[in-house]
Amino acid sequence: MASLTDHLADLVADVDAALLFSPTSSFYERFADAEVEVVVVAPDNDVDAETFVELPLPFDNVKDRIRFGIEGAMDEGLLAEGDEVACVASVFDGGSDAVIRATVDEGVHTGIYDLFANSRAEPSVIRDVFEVAIELGQKGQKGKPVGALFVVGDAGKVMNKSRPLSYNPFEKSHVHVGDPIVNVMLKEFSRLDGAFVVSDSGKIVSAYRYLEPAAEGVDIPKGLGARHMSGAAITRDTNSTSIVLSESDGLVRAFKAGELVLEIDPEEY
Repeated sequence: MASLTDHLADLVADVDAALLFSPTSSFYERFADAEVEVVVVAPDNDVDAETFVELPLPFDNVKDRIRFGIEGAMDEGLLAEGDEVACVASVFDGGSDAVIRATVDEGVHTGIYDLFANSRAEPSVIRDVFEVAIELGQKGQKGKPVGALFVVGDAGKVMNKSRPLSYNPFEKSHVHVGDPIVNVMLKEFSRLDGAFVVSDSGKIVSAYRYLEPAAEGVDIPKGLGARHMSGAAITRDTNSTSIVLSESDGLVRAFKAGELVLEIDPEEY
């Protein structure tokens, strides 16, 4: 009688690579003699893997986590169109407990890996700004939905392509996004109009900025308004990344090089 292992053998048969998501050292060592490419996808390379893809966001949704890992491996030249991969991930707490087989498809290449790995701003800064936007999307202001626009990176050019709407509370400060107290300030100021401008290293350069890039030729999904249009346009004219929280639908979106590269529902984050 065939065992369960026999029945599930096809799941990993003839794969071209194995993607290990945040493995422990002992689990990674079990793949030392693997006959296929082994790629570790994790926030940090704690296991000293030879091939590694940084995972700057946790992506609690396993599908999003795997998509990011595959895209990162593609951008690093570790995977190619048509490759079969076995993705070993954690669905429940307690270590690697799921194996998912996937086929590498250029059609799922969203640009999310490029957003973090090849952005001018530090990945941790983009992550910190995302977390502020996500929390705002989850909680709003006093229980009411709120919109916000953060422009991260290339702050000098962004400032030159914008103008102040009000006094800049960060003009003489040296505070950085990620500090819990500063994050509270950002959430409070988000009630007012204008964009936040954040430097490559995370320094908050300004609040209340009216972005003035030309919008001609910028193509954003139908139904998105002026905040998204200006956020997309500024990334086309500068080497920045825009993170936009929509007041109307509550989604967090990211733009780079004038294009939408990421869309997240804060309630599912």
